[in-house]
Amino acid sequence: MSAEVRSVLLLCWRDTGHPQGGGSETYLQRIGALLAESGIAVTLRTARYAGAPRREVVDGVEISRGGGRHTVYIRAGLAMVAARLRLGPLGRVRPDVVIDSQNGLPFLARLAFGRRVVVLVHHCHRDQWPVAGRVLGRFGWFVESRLSPRLHRSNQYVTVSLPSARDLTCLGVDATRVAVVRNGLDEAPPATLLGERSTSPRVVVLSRLVPHKQIEDALEAIAVVRTRIPDAHLDVIGGGWWQDRLVQRTGQLGISDAVTFHGHVDDATKHAVLQRSWVHVLPSRKEGWGLAVIEAAQHGVPTLGYRSSGGLTDSVIDGVTGVLVDGRDELSDSLERLLTDRVLREELGAKAAARSREFSWAQSAAAMHSVLESVHVGGRVSGVV
Repeated sequence: MSAEVRSVLLLCWRDTGHPQGGGSETYLQRIGALLAESGIAVTLRTARYAGAPRREVVDGVEISRGGGRHTVYIRAGLAMVAARLRLGPLGRVRPDVVIDSQNGLPFLARLAFGRRVVVLVHHCHRDQWPVAGRVLGRFGWFVESRLSPRLHRSNQYVTVSLPSARDLTCLGVDATRVAVVRNGLDEAPPATLLGERSTSPRVVVLSRLVPHKQIEDALEAIAVVRTRIPDAHLDVIGGGWWQDRLVQRTGQLGISDAVTFHGHVDDATKHAVLQRSWVHVLPSRKEGWGLAVIEAAQHGVPTLGYRSSGGLTDSVIDGVTGVLVDGRDELSDSLERLLTDRVLREELGAKAAARSREFSWAQSAAAMHSVLESVHVGGRVSGVV
């Protein structure tokens, strides 16, 4: 069998155009676009949402949409089965390799395409499933922690950080089948890198607004810091279904005048806000890697986050490119220190900026391509690629 991969099918519950699309969707589509640019036929099967066409081509990737938040899995499953008979929306797709993005739940592509399937996992969702409710949460964790590892016991896994790789091995996945392909980075618009830093303390959060991102911790940290640094301000970039709760919490803390919710913004606006900022706070309960860390780093902005999040221990070099802490009190104390110690803040920011230059989507796509080629000929890859 030739090692050349000619066709790849990507499965993901959302795409980057989805109102709740985030870092994991960006990862898959940036890599998919570069694979398409290299001459590979790339198809993405994902959910449909208001205003989105059933089919379109974006950056060389043919996108096929169907189903909603939960039915996307059922619709994709039926489409994969029909494709084996050359029918349905994927009837013309003949993938050499399939990437099944397991955002908690896999698409079970293994049942249709066997060992050609690569399971992409950004992070494990043990701490996130309770938000779905007791019954659904238990079912989801059973699928993720028991059913999926058993079903995919002969398949290649890809994840984005060493902590996530360790989490997979704790679920019983053989380490010799877990490859780490780290995130790339979209370069900031050059003009935004020339902007002035704010003359007053500005903190930024760049995140989807959902419960496990724990934006409340950033709000509470700002409330504490404001008692000693009254002109500190928090910019929240991103949207999500949890936003109303966060706005309400801001009012309860009495800091409505100190917080700006920007919602979804374009790249130029996002990078302009980052350029003005002093510190980036990422208080997530769990992160696969933390793409926002490197986006902020381009602007010389260090990241403050939780060590327990997992992925941040890979994307943030504690004490070098940012600061990792172990609880809310430490988060507030460290934020105050970073805002008041200019030398420390700028030293961390300079090293963060230098490290950001080590990442690119071209490198990530090349690494993924090598994994796909290996899987195509029956091989397996492990470690950082």
